[in-house]
Amino acid sequence: MRILVVSLLYPLPLNAARGTFVADHVQALREDGHEVRVINPLPRMLRYQEARRSTLTGVARAPREFEHGGVEIFAPRYTALPEHPWPKLTMRSLRRQTKKVKVWLGEWKPEVIVCHTLWPAAILAESLAQYFHVPWTGIVHGYDFDVGLNHSSLSKITKKLAGSPRRLVVVSQRLFDVAKSIGIPDEQLRMIPCHCAVEDEWLKPLKQWKGRWKKDRIDVLFPSDPRRPEKNHLLALQTGELLEQRGWIVGMTTLKLQPRSIVWDRMLVADLTLITSKRESGPLVARESIACGTPVVSVNVGDVATYLPEKCVVDSYDAVLLADACEHVLQHHWNESFTLPQDFSRQHFLHEWNQLLEELVE
Repeated sequence: MRILVVSLLYPLPLNAARGTFVADHVQALREDGHEVRVINPLPRMLRYQEARRSTLTGVARAPREFEHGGVEIFAPRYTALPEHPWPKLTMRSLRRQTKKVKVWLGEWKPEVIVCHTLWPAAILAESLAQYFHVPWTGIVHGYDFDVGLNHSSLSKITKKLAGSPRRLVVVSQRLFDVAKSIGIPDEQLRMIPCHCAVEDEWLKPLKQWKGRWKKDRIDVLFPSDPRRPEKNHLLALQTGELLEQRGWIVGMTTLKLQPRSIVWDRMLVADLTLITSKRESGPLVARESIACGTPVVSVNVGDVATYLPEKCVVDSYDAVLLADACEHVLQHHWNESFTLPQDFSRQHFLHEWNQLLEELVE
């Protein structure tokens, strides 16, 4: 099947860590025999503006056309203002990119359009679907519902975009419940979690910590860019400080725009992974860490409570409770039979998506 993927986030030549979950989806579809092309609309900005968010790194200098993992990507530019005070300006700018995309695609015509995240990429996806007379589906990973529905300028637009595609895919039960609460009918909704894309070379059984209690150094991995405020790096530092007050020698590693292979390497060598985010859809890093053999301690965010052992999930943003959970993970052996749920496997992911794509084109 010919699939056109539209996404605001995708790895860039100068930022390979950006939008890796979308690239994982594209690679899985390609390896399953689908023909995929990617449209990655980018906001017009100057280089100094990239400092606003780590996900904007490399955007100002990104070329209009490039390739990632053997996939052709077209990155048309649109106009947007910080915090979107005038969203209609952004919407008009994106719709104007439709003909540019058609010229870039040439004779190639998609059979279906898949849009990762709704605002503002779904504006272009919907316009392209009307242009090519094909169905489209939107995917909500978290931001659209967690931020967009509560945003003063975007709430109505986000709700409208959520009801526009033939099917709306959400990646967790929590987001499914939010979608139902805003009136999306059950027959339009699908829940398909992102799959764990760790390659075979890095797959390891969960390792047990064998150091001396409060004598040996522990390596704690904070699997995010500390510059992103929603990742709550301060709480992770407070947890590390408490562990040091209890006698531990703590080293904390963070991840800043590293390629996937380096991320997985760091997961392999860490003693535990600590997640303190204020909002997440997964988080995917929790699943990847477990796949790499490293235990996870997390606040109760995203869907971690559905598969992590109870004492590894802390219900409040409390450094003391997180430090207690870290010590529990180090002291007690994980069940050797512990594995990630089948719902996060590549096989389940492709089965659900192939079924959905068949529904869209029938």
